[in-house]
Amino acid sequence: MRTGEELTRIYHRHVKTVYRICFLHVKNVHDTEDMVQDTFIRLMKDNTVFQSEEHEKAWLIRTSTNLCRDFHKSRHRRNTSLNEAVDVAVEQPFATDETLKKVLDLPPKYKTPVYMYYYEGYSTVEISKILQVKESTVRSHLHKGRKLLKLEMEGDEK
Repeated sequence: MRTGEELTRIYHRHVKTVYRICFLHVKNVHDTEDMVQDTFIRLMKDNTVFQSEEHEKAWLIRTSTNLCRDFHKSRHRRNTSLNEAVDVAVEQPFATDETLKKVLDLPPKYKTPVYMYYYEGYSTVEISKILQVKESTVRSHLHKGRKLLKLEMEGDEK
């Protein structure tokens, strides 16, 4: 079991990254906060021994990605009607430029590798390990994601 002090250090080291990863997937401040909380609760319950801070970070990214995917698959999420939704104007807690907005609009299988590669600085090898997919799949998703971004950006110039 991790101590409260150890959990606090891990939280402060990685909370911003986990937040950004969750926001990429759910695009909603309130749901993002829930996913971040769930990620760190999962960490509290998990007994994984981390070899390094990078291993910690990779575990948190993988866990938060999986939780966000599960969130989208949940029956509750699919069965929520528009009448039940509340219109809330919310400021994004971190600044996004036009390019990042376009990255956030990519389909999830392209968005995550593109974000991790360009915004978090991971290599394709590291992304493949974190997402548990083949390196060739990561490279393929990066290639397709770049093509989609290029098409979108060229469309904006016209």
